Amino acid sequence: MENDKIHASLTLKKTQLVERIAAIEADLKKGRSQDFSEQTTESENDEVLDEIHHEAKIELSLVNQAIQRIEQNKYGSCSQCEEPINPERLTALPYTNTCINCAQ
Repeated sequence: MENDKIHASLTLKKTQLVERIAAIEADLKKGRSQDFSEQTTESENDEVLDEIHHEAKIELSLVNQAIQRIEQNKYGSCSQCEEPINPERLTALPYTNTCINCAQ
């Protein structure tokens, strides 16, 4: 996959993540039920949403870093050993910044 296509794909992923994060934040700000049993369920749901929110923010950060690497012509090189990252790995995980050896 050429860098222009990867950049477009990552930009779309970034938009999706920003929308997901905003939706989660809006849901977390909603008022809660007056019913105690409902509050317990809502609290459990909030814990799950918090984790999804956290993971989405991490993924967004990785996507932003990958976009920056493309713009700096550093995309596709391992950030640790500076060897090329296997194209199959980049296809599967386009925002990775390490080769498979350094990732382990």
